[in-house]
Amino acid sequence: MKPRRKFQDVDPDALKPMLALEKYLSTTQLSVRHKDLIKIRTSQLNGCSYCVDKHTEEARANGETERRLYNLTSWNETPFFTEDEQAILALTEQVTFITNRVSDEVYDRAVKLLGEKYVTQAMMAIVTMNAWNRIGVTTNLWPS
Repeated sequence: MKPRRKFQDVDPDALKPMLALEKYLSTTQLSVRHKDLIKIRTSQLNGCSYCVDKHTEEARANGETERRLYNLTSWNETPFFTEDEQAILALTEQVTFITNRVSDEVYDRAVKLLGEKYVTQAMMAIVTMNAWNRIGVTTNLWPS
């Protein structure tokens, strides 16, 4: 597939709502590690190679280990992720695959571990990353 014109080249205002979401996310209580996990796992699930590449590099710069990055696709079968991280990753997967709904079990566990406000902020990060992935995949962005 060939790259397509970037949204901002066609309509400079098109990405303003996305940038507003990013500005909001920068004010949340979400930890850098949780944000990194959300960005990478969402991008893996959506097959956005550009975002996987970009966000794994960012995560490494933020101190994430290679071992955890390599095992992120099978996070629930490893001992490498904390209970909080597992809750974030389960929520990320279910929000990303929304046609299957977010189960009460996953949602309630996340709220129990992290609190309602934190889970709300995490959901906004997941929704935002899903939107970015859709832009990247639709415009055929590739890692450079």
